[in-house]
Amino acid sequence: MKFDFTGLTVFAESDIAKKAADLFCDEIEMRTGVRPALGDSDICVRFVTGDTERDAYSLRLDGTVLTVTASGIRGFIYGYSMFLRKTVYNGKNITLIKDITGEYAPDKSIRGHQLGYRTTSNTYEAWGIPEYRRCYLDLMMFGSNIVEHIPGRAEKGRNDLMKYDADEFCILASELADEFDLDVSLWYPNDELPIEESVEKRREFFKKCPRLNVVFPPGGDPGDFPGDVFVERVKAISNALREEKPNAQMWPSAQAPHSQPTWGEDFISKMSELPDEIDGVITGPNRAFPLSVLRRKLPSKYPIRLYPDITHNVRCEYPVHFLSDDWHYSLTTTLSRESINPRPREYNLIHRITRRYIVGSVSYSEGVNDDVNKAVWSNLDYFPEVSLKETLLDYARAFIWDAPAEKIVDAVFGLERNWEGDPAENPCIEATYNTLIDLYNSIPSLADNWRFVQLLFRALSDLIVKTRRVFETELLEDAVYTLKSKNDIDGALKIIDTPFSAEYLEMREFMEVLGKKLFDMIGMQLDVKRYYADNWERGATLDTIDLPVTDRAYYINRLNFAKTLSDDEREEFISGLLNRNKVNADEFYYSFAEHGLDVLEERQQPDFYMDFQGDRPAVNDGSIPMCQLKLYDHYSFRCKLSGMTPGQDYKLRVSYSSRKSAEATDHTVTVSGKVIYCGNQYGGEKDEKFDKYYLAPNTETATYDLPAELFTNGCADIVINEPHVGLMMSEFWVLKA
Repeated sequence: MKFDFTGLTVFAESDIAKKAADLFCDEIEMRTGVRPALGDSDICVRFVTGDTERDAYSLRLDGTVLTVTASGIRGFIYGYSMFLRKTVYNGKNITLIKDITGEYAPDKSIRGHQLGYRTTSNTYEAWGIPEYRRCYLDLMMFGSNIVEHIPGRAEKGRNDLMKYDADEFCILASELADEFDLDVSLWYPNDELPIEESVEKRREFFKKCPRLNVVFPPGGDPGDFPGDVFVERVKAISNALREEKPNAQMWPSAQAPHSQPTWGEDFISKMSELPDEIDGVITGPNRAFPLSVLRRKLPSKYPIRLYPDITHNVRCEYPVHFLSDDWHYSLTTTLSRESINPRPREYNLIHRITRRYIVGSVSYSEGVNDDVNKAVWSNLDYFPEVSLKETLLDYARAFIWDAPAEKIVDAVFGLERNWEGDPAENPCIEATYNTLIDLYNSIPSLADNWRFVQLLFRALSDLIVKTRRVFETELLEDAVYTLKSKNDIDGALKIIDTPFSAEYLEMREFMEVLGKKLFDMIGMQLDVKRYYADNWERGATLDTIDLPVTDRAYYINRLNFAKTLSDDEREEFISGLLNRNKVNADEFYYSFAEHGLDVLEERQQPDFYMDFQGDRPAVNDGSIPMCQLKLYDHYSFRCKLSGMTPGQDYKLRVSYSSRKSAEATDHTVTVSGKVIYCGNQYGGEKDEKFDKYYLAPNTETATYDLPAELFTNGCADIVINEPHVGLMMSEFWVLKA
């Protein structure tokens, strides 16, 4: 059943209710162009103060009179936001799509996001107080009750976008949060000052914050104190905090410095003394323990708050397709670490995995690139059983009200599916773009809605990657045929260098138009030079979108090199180039970039790191083949081999990073339980010519003998490990000796 609320009036019975009513009228005027009158009529939203919990509210619908009951401004904002989430707008017409009568209370007590005003953000430092005010209300639309800010650190400085110093802005943001009864957390790392100076420095800052509820010092990332020393410093800071803000809490994180291998156990040992100065523990990126292990080790006195990274795509806690880490290298290259990244299904899964251990979460965010993810995560913290589709419908109705909500939801789900597999083989990419561009062309007001333009920008980015990958792959196939059939390097180079079509160049120019819109509307920093992105990794999609997505640039590089060789050398070189990764049926080749982890038939140990190389402009410059774009970084690697010829000797050739450490004295290669090498990195036999001709810079091969007796019925297990500093590898071959 639907309810017509066109021409509604607003009634409020107390001062706090009047404040809420005024905010609600702002929202209705934004959507319809008409500000509701004050009064108690037959079509009315009534704000009534009642005895509810601070984060709870109740709604009662009687015909076309909706009563919102809450105890304070926070609950009222949640209450009227539910009305906004369930209404559709057509000009001045307002339609409530369902009866929303009910008692509402959150599942989690902590629900929020980090909004750090600093140079590394891809958006936030372009804002002033009006933009943060709007952001606070938008976050509360989906139930947030806390915002987290970051005091300035001298070494980070200030860029041309920032209207304030970071410390000054933290204080203003704290004051602003007080208007909406939003809790305020500070992400405040330890420093290298003596403890007395460090405490007094913080005490002075705490005094200046009008509202301060939580202080969050990370154990690492950044920070290098041993776990026990860290806890002692936290306790001292906590005492100063409570002297200035008696009701504030101290929540350090169990994030471990890389330089402290015993940090986690040292931290737990101190926490087992049950210090009263600490109220809870946070866990996030670079964690000392998996969440389930932390909960088992940490005394139950201390609740756990999650610090989920919902803003990054790669080189992070939850990379795209975090269970398999198989995001295609062409997308990883061009969209990089902080692109616009709606991942509703994946974050829904992560929330389901983690929520039974925690009392809530404050996400790690660096800008509005993760806007959809914020709404999804907050709503899961408040309403964990609500369907993902309903959450996204609410998002569309709340923020992109000029468009049909179903189409927006289809597009959001489509953007996540765009990142499945090789974009050249993904028909969803065109469908998602067509949905959004049709809306853009038919509803002019959407061009002024930054959230819609964001979705369109991402859909266009995906389409550009797909179009270029298809085009370049066809060129490479033709060029390889020319090399094989005619041995014609110049002819192959001419084919590879075919220019892009006019249609492609128009798409690329439209991307620039949308990028400027996003900077002008919301301060998104999509490149370094024009829009002040901190660096290419910080959401600067316009700086990475044109990086190589096939071996086109690599072939141009290598074929020009071939022209410098003698005839005999050139023939050998070209043959090796064309057959670089080809093996016989009873041999094996594996690339982390080209192949999924599943083909290894052995699950890698937890917390490996995929150090992706492709989105680094100085690296992916034509000197690196696509098969080397992913650099696996961990203490161990393992796989199962099969299909080898019994009785045949083999060789194992591995391409490693050339970065070595003097501490790596136990680099070990084990095959079928037998150690075939143990010593300094990396051992084995060098292939100088192969490395010079066919490897990326700063990588090298090592080759190990695999005698036939290591194989059983053509099968063998391979384990490579280094227990001190780990190993980094990009590919390997098992070749007949």
